[in-house]
Amino acid sequence: MSDTREISVTVNGETHKDTVETRMHLGDFLRLQLRLTGTHLGCEHGVCGACTVLVDGEAVRSCLMLAVQADGKDVTTIEGIANGEELHPVQRAFRENHALQCGFCTPGMIISLIAFIKENPGATESDIRTAISGNLCRCTGYQSIVAAGVQAASEMSGAS
Repeated sequence: MSDTREISVTVNGETHKDTVETRMHLGDFLRLQLRLTGTHLGCEHGVCGACTVLVDGEAVRSCLMLAVQADGKDVTTIEGIANGEELHPVQRAFRENHALQCGFCTPGMIISLIAFIKENPGATESDIRTAISGNLCRCTGYQSIVAAGVQAASEMSGAS
């Protein structure tokens, strides 16, 4: 018999009340119970960064956070960052710089960069490289991801 708890969490602007096992990770809650499959689970040890989401505006590895810890919090996943049909500047920069191949790491990279650039407007190439150093990509070689980050940082700081 497992221990369960009732939680209320706002995900991408919509409040969800659900019963979860106390041992369920936030990433599993998002994918399995809410069917938001954009958050990818890779290593499940907090190493790869694929599962990164925003919790109250901070980048968090959803494989390391329990769903019960998200009770009362505001969670933003990759599905919630665009404004309708208008892409977020980081998403747009990824598209324009061809910064993805297989796409597995992309949601975590984008979410990580959104949180970083928000705290570091006008981030440089070196800053962007440091910011994504905790996110693993096996396909791109990172150059296009870095270029997308620099473009987005410039746009988001108003320096176009």
